[in-house]
Amino acid sequence: MRRSRIFLLLGVVILIPTILFFLLDQEPNAKTQDTDFAVVNELHDLIAKESVYDVTSEKLVEGALRGMAKAIDDPYSTYYSQQEAALHKQTLASERIGIGIELSESEGKFIVISPVKTSPADKAGIRPLDEIIQINDTRLEGKTLSDVMQLMQGKEGEVVELVVFRPNLERHVKISVKRAKLKNNTVQSEVIKVEDTAIGYLTVTLFGEETGAEWQRELNKVFEQDVKALIIDVRDNPGGYLHSVAQMISTFERQEKIFAYMQKSDGKTEPLKTKYVEEFSPYIEKLKNIPVAVIQNEGSASASEVFAGALQDWQRATIIGVTSFGKGTVQQNWELKNGGELKLSTNKWLTPTQRWIHHVGIEPDIEVKQHPLYGIGTKLLKGRFETGDFSEEIAYTQNVLAELGYAIVRKDGFFDMETAQAVSNFRKRVDLQDGRHMDEQFFAKVTEQLQAYKASQINDTQLQMALSFVMHQLQM
Repeated sequence: MRRSRIFLLLGVVILIPTILFFLLDQEPNAKTQDTDFAVVNELHDLIAKESVYDVTSEKLVEGALRGMAKAIDDPYSTYYSQQEAALHKQTLASERIGIGIELSESEGKFIVISPVKTSPADKAGIRPLDEIIQINDTRLEGKTLSDVMQLMQGKEGEVVELVVFRPNLERHVKISVKRAKLKNNTVQSEVIKVEDTAIGYLTVTLFGEETGAEWQRELNKVFEQDVKALIIDVRDNPGGYLHSVAQMISTFERQEKIFAYMQKSDGKTEPLKTKYVEEFSPYIEKLKNIPVAVIQNEGSASASEVFAGALQDWQRATIIGVTSFGKGTVQQNWELKNGGELKLSTNKWLTPTQRWIHHVGIEPDIEVKQHPLYGIGTKLLKGRFETGDFSEEIAYTQNVLAELGYAIVRKDGFFDMETAQAVSNFRKRVDLQDGRHMDEQFFAKVTEQLQAYKASQINDTQLQMALSFVMHQLQM
């Protein structure tokens, strides 16, 4: 019998919203008759026999499977090929095989945001802003981000040959990287001192296989430092496994307590409850006596909304930030005979007070918008531009400089005198050669300043509000 699984995830590599739970040994309740598919078989045979184009039967079947999933007209129901299904599973696994880079796509170019620290990519010398041109013998023109991620996949110990363009050297570099096991750490913690008061700050990036265990480990770390309040950051958390949500939320409550409902198409609801585990007892005692804030944004979806919605309905935490994504449906996954998977919307989920947040989201208790610079992504900028020029590179730079405090009004990509003066001021500030032009050295410094701004917690308005809030709570 084929296995089925249920998900609660807003996928981002994978860039399609979904919601994850796990069920086993269930079959879809769909009756099919041979006559229903007679015309499908007829079309398949006609194309295979008569088409002037060389197309395999496997490719036709893949197209039919994608078409059937797409016909539902539900963005959360989809078909994964065998390769896509394997990649999807790896994003949630506690370990994966890879080289360890964070990659982005910009106008058809694949840019390294950063290598994972101590990863094979880091050790091999891959650097931020490297543009990946070729993987092994495959050029990347016309490829999608999913294609590139699949090309990165392979067996542990195998060598991947990369050709990258390095902007600061203005030349191509060939780098050999050996695939290895990489740990998917989904919870990070630190202690922030505010006026000699220790505040625990935990970031949950995904609800993966081991997130519950990681949550306990990081809680231990911050509690050892006698924190007086806790801030939980689920910004841009796309979701994940429900069992990990259940483990985390159970550290807040000793008694069985409803943290969500599953609702079937007939309207019947099933409560989902916390489970008391003796080893959670120390966390429960500490968490019930300290202020707790959750930071979310418009990228917080699915499982992260279950978590935030439960704490909000229980009035156990204050939600800070902006309204979350709004993903209130549940998808079940079935493994198919060809190695692929079908993901299909089968249920709704509701908060403890039975709110359905689909297309609505979890509204924050305290609304705080993030600084605009956090919404500007890193781009690989090339070329030389002067007064009178017009380009997308100029428009991007004008927006960054304006948000960094330089006197620029025009942001449409036209290089006017006001822009030239701002460029001159910036060049002086970052110790570049005097000038009123943009070049690749200038662009590299702009990127450096943008990344430095985002890296500073002082500029994070949502985090600063959370710190101010918990400090106010402690002083009451």
